[in-house]
Amino acid sequence: MNPDKVFFKNREVAAYRLLDVLPIDSMKLEDWTVIASSYGGFEIAKIIARALNGKFDIMFSEKIYAPNNEDCEIAVVTEHEEVLIHEELVKSFDISLDYVYSKSKQIFDDTLTQKVKRFRHGEKIKRLEGKNVLIVDEGINTGLTMMACIKTAINLKAKSISVATPVLPTASIPTIDSIADDLYFVKKLDHFVSINFYYDSLEDVSFEDIELINKG
Repeated sequence: MNPDKVFFKNREVAAYRLLDVLPIDSMKLEDWTVIASSYGGFEIAKIIARALNGKFDIMFSEKIYAPNNEDCEIAVVTEHEEVLIHEELVKSFDISLDYVYSKSKQIFDDTLTQKVKRFRHGEKIKRLEGKNVLIVDEGINTGLTMMACIKTAINLKAKSISVATPVLPTASIPTIDSIADDLYFVKKLDHFVSINFYYDSLEDVSFEDIELINKG
């Protein structure tokens, strides 16, 4: 077997593997809000929040792609209109910032506000001021979505911001470490393929699915 190949049976198993590396006992001495940075991380966030006796939520975000190239992610916009841009790609493809910001505004107005309205009756993610926040996902690929969520939590004046993920590229660690208080992971990979490559089963998660997880 390729040493850079690790399998989690599913998201639930990945969540419990994460619990093994989190300092749960010391974390439980304080209150935590666990936030998923994607639909795929929501089930994981719920399991970890239960272990911490904390609350869980999701930070909605949408990716922005290069013109005429839906495989090239150039930016992410969150439900608080935080926009994080992949500056190297934007420069290399000569994409104007006007395009990125106008596209992010369109996506925010047309998509994110509708999701927030449906999921939280129009309320953006609760105030994080003075709170310990743990942002989780099923894995980290480019890191753009995670970084956008971290920056949103910073702007919302969180007391501390930690990140937990089952698997991530080694190359993404310094960037996350530079702005997060702590980073927890099960496996780091020098030669990262894709998140679903490291799971036996990683089914797509819909908006309806996260509504069910939230109510369950």
